[in-house]
Amino acid sequence: MTESEPVREQEVEPIFRLMKVEDIPEILVIEREAFTMPWTEEAFRNELTHNHFAKYMVMELSNHIIGYAGMWAIVDEAHVTNIALLEAYRGRKWGDRLLDELMKTAAFLGMISITLEVRASNEIAQNLYRKKGFRSAGTRKGYYSDNREDALIMWADLPAYGE
Repeated sequence: MTESEPVREQEVEPIFRLMKVEDIPEILVIEREAFTMPWTEEAFRNELTHNHFAKYMVMELSNHIIGYAGMWAIVDEAHVTNIALLEAYRGRKWGDRLLDELMKTAAFLGMISITLEVRASNEIAQNLYRKKGFRSAGTRKGYYSDNREDALIMWADLPAYGE
């Protein structure tokens, strides 16, 4: 298997762990593939070292980071900052598992609800979020600065940890 070759799902289970500063170079690869306005190294470094509300995790297969997710845990609400997978792993339910793990972590931290913004045009992500219990709660007009696209605000209730 080469480094760029995706791992077959049945071969190995993903490992979820906290993101470390040393992971940032691999995270930036995913970030650039997934977003038209990727975060910078400095933004991730600040989240990991200075933002005490920030909680970030990575998803690894065979010692390679294939995805990551982040949130801010504030009082009893989790706000998803970003969630992304390497392109080679999309469309195969890995994003589903990554979001599950993020939601479990939020519940473990005592959060009772979770929110996020998603591009109005991103039907694939919206469908995943709806499947996980998110519902639309409004629109942020012109939210994305690259093209002034609207963002849908979505919320979900979290079950108590372990339920």
